[in-house]
Amino acid sequence: MKKRLTLSVSVLFLAALAGCAGDPVLVDNQQSGDTAAKPLVIYSGRNENLVGPLIEQYRESTGQDVQVRYGETAEMASTILEEGANSPADVFYGQDAGALGALAKEGRLAKLPADILNRVDSRFRSDDDLWVGSSGRARVLVYNTDELSEADLPADIWGLTEEQWRGKIGWAPTNGSFQAFVTALRRIEGEDRAREWLTAMLANDVKAYPNNDSIVTAVGSGEIPAGLVNHYYLLEFKAEKGDDFPAQNYYFPAGGAGNLVNVAGAGVINTSDNQAAAEQFVTFLLSDEAQNYFASTTYEYPLAGKDIPLNPAVKPLSEINAPGIDLTNLDDLQGTLTLLQEVGALN
Repeated sequence: MKKRLTLSVSVLFLAALAGCAGDPVLVDNQQSGDTAAKPLVIYSGRNENLVGPLIEQYRESTGQDVQVRYGETAEMASTILEEGANSPADVFYGQDAGALGALAKEGRLAKLPADILNRVDSRFRSDDDLWVGSSGRARVLVYNTDELSEADLPADIWGLTEEQWRGKIGWAPTNGSFQAFVTALRRIEGEDRAREWLTAMLANDVKAYPNNDSIVTAVGSGEIPAGLVNHYYLLEFKAEKGDDFPAQNYYFPAGGAGNLVNVAGAGVINTSDNQAAAEQFVTFLLSDEAQNYFASTTYEYPLAGKDIPLNPAVKPLSEINAPGIDLTNLDDLQGTLTLLQEVGALN
């Protein structure tokens, strides 16, 4: 049975991780002439470069004054826990189900109405109606095509612990999506096996990077042959640098946690005094406008709406051998941070 997070312990571990990220940034999207009486305050664990334009579209279409506080997902979740009932946050917009689940577990999210929840398949929302996924992403191994072919790559993540990959793999242990992957590994294969894999990777001189962007940069430059990231990072690089950027995404044919399909998503903070506006924003994230943005601009998987075309560069979910894990079971962020610290992957 999962140990319930206490507020103090949650803040301790989340804040320790958040220390890697620097201070969060508050962005006020209000322009002169906005008439909405009460600002909507969003705590966003999603990068401003990714979702800032979409939030601006929302402000322009509704006239709603929006204030966004950006930071790492764990940092934003930690801040909400630390602020308690005095938190000004109305919405938590996180990059993975683990942080959303951690807030839900602490009783910090309000139940969402059925008309919001029913827009998304039950696989991509919480069982207790407290958060909903807005877009999907898959874990992949990105590899340098000048140095490797698919035939050189292992069937699953365990192959990366073999001697031939010594010093050749990158990961980002402070990244929320990587931590969600580790949580999935714990759930799928058990605590002992997860510890064994992490320990073996460290013994095999895995290279730590601050984020997924830096891993893709390192792979493309030949600094390392391969690294563990989310699928869309490479596609953003190719859009900027051209299709001749020497890297490709690889999906492990044997499946497992290495092919985890996770979600970015949102929940309404239960102490918000602006719940109607908060629910309106969550509804917007599931609108055709937002879902098309995720598909075409951030190269993610749309989770709501009908006939939203998947970007041709993105592998269909039906073709990924993804683990059949309930995303609500990724809520033990504390346990994952503890494990990463114990094995030496986090300081």
